[in-house]
Amino acid sequence: MPFETLGSGHEHDYLARGIGSDLMTDLSRLRGLQLISPSVSGAMAATYVVAGSVQHDGARVRVNVRLVNSRSGEQIWTERYDRPFGDLFALQSEISRSVAERLPGRITEAERQRLAKRYTHDPQAYDYFLRGQALFLVRRTQDNQEARALFGKALELDPRFARAYAALAMTYAMDYRYQSSAEASAPLKRALELAETARQIDAGIPEVYWALGFVQAQSRRHEEALKSLQKAVELNPSYADAYALMGGIHTYLGRPAKSIPLLRTALRLNPDGGHLYYLLMGRAHLFENDVEQALFNLRQAHARNPDNLECRLFLIASLMAHGEGGEGEWEAEQIRTLEPGFSARAWLGTYPLTSASHRKTLLALLAKAGL
Repeated sequence: MPFETLGSGHEHDYLARGIGSDLMTDLSRLRGLQLISPSVSGAMAATYVVAGSVQHDGARVRVNVRLVNSRSGEQIWTERYDRPFGDLFALQSEISRSVAERLPGRITEAERQRLAKRYTHDPQAYDYFLRGQALFLVRRTQDNQEARALFGKALELDPRFARAYAALAMTYAMDYRYQSSAEASAPLKRALELAETARQIDAGIPEVYWALGFVQAQSRRHEEALKSLQKAVELNPSYADAYALMGGIHTYLGRPAKSIPLLRTALRLNPDGGHLYYLLMGRAHLFENDVEQALFNLRQAHARNPDNLECRLFLIASLMAHGEGGEGEWEAEQIRTLEPGFSARAWLGTYPLTSASHRKTLLALLAKAGL
């Protein structure tokens, strides 16, 4: 379950999310465990539930963790930690080992060592990384720039921080997407360099292969991207984001029927996957001509992130396909208000959809709405 933030305000939500996410990554690498995260419906399907809370107070961090048998309601284990922030990585490793040792099955010595391995030696670098990650997920130009600055600060403190290199690579890949012309490919070149640097530093981190796959997909190197994501899944069989991105790439290639089972797997593993999962599912259903399912998923995506341009464009296309021209034209007017002179054809210039028939379909539907 998502770790809660204790204390006033939500300025440290990113830390609770980061600690919970890293714990999920640690546990997902153990043989014999399948993780389902992080919603009430997911918890009901699981045999065990891990939950907790985080409080960051100046130089100290306090973490409460509990492990519960969801079938019997028995609280198997609970612990409260109060440590200096500088001991955060040792604390995370201790929590991961403590939870793993109380679950069925044996932990090998190699797995124990993996649980003890953190991504960086510097807690402040980790803090910058988590702050940047929270901003990057919003997917807006300004947030992308701020996230890049934070990842850069993390790397100044730890030049061997592979995940920070991987995250930095994704900000450059998004720069390419945000620009109005496909001809300026320098951001993509820089993104690929950074992603490869991350892989060279530590080839055992699934998130590094996810970032590499993300950058390769933006570069329209889709088959290479699928191989990178397959490697991520081999390292972490419960890696929902990897299944989701693989699904998205099959749609780019004109194979939406292959996308849908992968996206269902992603949503089963992570029912709260956010707007991106619903966007990818809606996009696949649109190109499969199941417009009602497309609208359901795209409305979910738009409700979760109304500022996302891609969500809005595919929602408009689905509305026009469903004969709801009035609502589609209203949404199109919102785009023109926010981005005067917007051109769907220019936007597609940097969009990684390579299927000629799908590009033609999308342009025709957007043209009906005046885009």
